[in-house]
Parts: sequence; C-alpha cells; structure tokens
Amino acid sequence: MFEFFINRFKFKSNVGSGYQNAKWSYLKRIRFCVSVFYFSMGLCFASWASRIPDIKTMLHLSEGDLGSILFAVPVGQLIIMPFSGKLVTRYGSKSILIFGLVFYALSLVSLGFATTAWELSAGLFAFGVFGNLSNIAVNTQGVATESLFKKAIMSSFHGVWSIAGFSGAIIGLGMLALKLSPLHHFLIVAVVVMIAILLANKHLITAKEKIRSEKQKFFSKPDPALLWLGVIGFCCMANEGVMFDWSGVYFKEIIKVPGALVIVGYTSFMIMMALGRFLADFLIHKYGRKRILQLSGILMSTGLFISVIFPYFIPATIAFMMVGLGVASVVPTVYSVAGKNPNVPAGEALTIVSSVSFLGFLMGPPVIGYIAEMTSLRVSFAVIGIFGYLVALMVSRIKAIE
Repeated sequence: MFEFFINRFKFKSNVGSGYQNAKWSYLKRIRFCVSVFYFSMGLCFASWASRIPDIKTMLHLSEGDLGSILFAVPVGQLIIMPFSGKLVTRYGSKSILIFGLVFYALSLVSLGFATTAWELSAGLFAFGVFGNLSNIAVNTQGVATESLFKKAIMSSFHGVWSIAGFSGAIIGLGMLALKLSPLHHFLIVAVVVMIAILLANKHLITAKEKIRSEKQKFFSKPDPALLWLGVIGFCCMANEGVMFDWSGVYFKEIIKVPGALVIVGYTSFMIMMALGRFLADFLIHKYGRKRILQLSGILMSTGLFISVIFPYFIPATIAFMMVGLGVASVVPTVYSVAGKNPNVPAGEALTIVSSVSFLGFLMGPPVIGYIAEMTSLRVSFAVIGIFGYLVALMVSRIKAIE
C-alpha cells in the first residue's frame, strides 16, 4: 500500500514536471521570437546608420543639408504617432508588428535607391512612419512577454536591439570592405529580415489590448508622471540618436581617422550599450533604479564632453563607450516604470512614454546638423551633452522611480 502511494506521487510529480517544462519551453519560444523582431528592427536602423557617411558623400550633402533631410524621419513619426497606439489596440500588436516591420525593411531598401535629396527625404519619411508603428508594437509585445515571465526582462529585449546595432555596424564594415553600394547592402538586410518575419511570427503574442469602455477624447491629457518619464527618455534617446547618425561623421571629419576606421566610434558605443543592457536588471536590483539612472545621465554627458575636449582616436573611442554605458539602462527602465503606472493601462502608458522618448532619438540628429552648420560639429556634440545631466536631475524629482 505504501509503495502504491509512493508510485502515484511520483507519477503526479512527473506529470507536473512535464507540464512545467512544456510551459517553460513555450515561454522561451515566445521570448526568442519577440527578440527576433527586436533584432530585426535594430538591424534595419543600424544598416542605415552605418551607411550615412557614404550616402552623405554620394549625394554631396553638407552638414546642414543632411540635418534637414534627417528631419524627414521625425516628421513621419509625428504624423503616425497619434494613430500607432490605437492601431495596436484595435488590431493587436502582432498584426501591426508584422505589417510595420515588412514595410520598415522595404523603406530601408528605398533609401538605397535615392539619387537626390528629395528621394532620400521621401524614403526617410516612410522609414519614420513604419519605424514608429514597429516600435510601439514590438514594445507592446515586450511588455506582454514580461508579464508572462513575471520578472524584469525588458532590458534584455533592448539588449538584443543593441546587439543588432552592433551586428549592423560589423555588416556595414564588411559591405564597405567589399565595396558594395548601400542599395545592395540594404537589399541583403531586407531579405534577411523578411525570412526572420516568416520564421518567427507564429510565436508572437496574439492577444489584443482591452479597449476602455468609457468614451475618451482623441487628444486626452496624459498622466504628468508619464510625461516626465517621456522627457527623461527623450534626453537619453537624443544622445542615442546622435551616436547612431553622427558618430561615423564625427570620426571621419573631426577625429580624421582613415578609411573603415570611421565605424570604430559607433561600434564601441554599441558594444558598451549592449553590455550595459544585459547587466541592467542585476544592477538595478542591487543599487536601485534612481542611482543607476543618475549614474547613466552623468556617463552620457561626461562621455560626450570628453569627445569634444579631446578629439583624438583613443580618448574619443573611450568617450563613446561611456556614452554607450550611459544610455544602456535608461529607456528600458523608463518603460518598465511606465508599465506599472496605476492610473493608465500598460499599453497606453507605453505608447505615451515611448512616443515622447523616440522623438529625442529622431530629432536629436537633425538638430546636430543645424548646430554644426552654424558653429561646428564639436559644439553641437557639447550641446547634446547637456541632456545627460538633465536626466540625472529629473530622476531625483520623480517619485515613481525608486
């Protein structure tokens, strides 16, 4: 009789263990497939960023011209922004993410076809529109996946995006070595992204967000705490956007490095940003969000000021690494805090904060171009460098960040 109960207990335990293993395996597949979409988005943007110096030279653009053209991206983002969250809520983040990423990759290819400033502007406008759709949808998937795991994993998703940025830089270096044009480079990346979409889309989360029953105004006043979180994200992503769009130009025109070494600054930035994002959850658990965000802001500003004061290869490379560490944990942490806002559903809160934050990513680079045209590229980097200290100050005043 005793052996019967023992065997029965073992059978139940094995069944329970098998169920838990199957459930864990399924969750890991979801996490992996969502990560594939983060990677694909990062790869598209990094591919464009790695060829900006070449496209600038091919189209004979000045700093001011490039700054004006880069404004097409935030214009596209601004136009679609009021609708992105509503589309994700109505049709589900899975459908919008697949649709957005397909056309994001196609928009990248259109940049390679550009032979005039107007054609490049039109391509960048579409790049901004579909980039914003993909950004809102993929982060909504990230928040939903994090809720399934019941632990902080958002930083790891953004770490995957950073690895994609690093991979895009390495691929860009290879394309330069092979003397492939931006068009052929972008076509190869687009094919890779399309294959990734086909293979990974079936494991995305299909649930739609609940639409609130009460009638709301189209432009309702957002929660002030979310706006402050958005401003912090804006300051951080302005630094990040500058690194993506102008680090290569800075190394080429200010540091004056030869040939393919122009990509060293961007690559060093991406390596440290990726490393910082994979360490972020551990560091936040140990030292708290507020301390890590304050340190992040200081690192961002200090790094940029070092690159301005010491415009030489080794100091500038170290400086860009500091900026990479500085920006690493800010946006994932801001998104995590926003998702826990007690007054606003997670999806809507994420839309508000990510939209405001991403404006910094898109508007920072064009502003750099205008300031550089009026003064110099070093002065423009110093101006953006102030944003990191603003992050450190604002973090100390927001109660939600502890």
